[in-house]
Amino acid sequence: MLRAVENSASVVVCSACRLSADQREDSEGRRGGALLVDAMRGLQAQEPAYEAIAVQDMPCLFACQRHCTVHVRGPGKVGYVLGDFTPDADAARAILDYALRHAASEEGVVRYAEWPQGVKGHFIVRTPPEGFVCT
Repeated sequence: MLRAVENSASVVVCSACRLSADQREDSEGRRGGALLVDAMRGLQAQEPAYEAIAVQDMPCLFACQRHCTVHVRGPGKVGYVLGDFTPDADAARAILDYALRHAASEEGVVRYAEWPQGVKGHFIVRTPPEGFVCT
């Protein structure tokens, strides 16, 4: 059930997530999460700065009331689950831009003023790093 991945700055994308609140998949039968993974990896191929963030996919993050859900995480850092994205290049860029700021932060806390516009309103939950709770 578990697959080892690099323990680094990463975005885990729910590859089974719905396309939208109203649609499960697109006309070709592809889920929104899979499209978002493709968009993120496509941006990484075009822009080397994004290669610093591992894009990892898994079949379910159990946020099934939402669509296009991701988990931004890094070793020893507060993590964040975000959702309700449109699976396109704009969302992919906003998520990766936020993930770069998250990776550069000491504890995973990015000042609101530094959040890309495309992630505002998409936060669902924050997760403390293993062995810690937030104060």
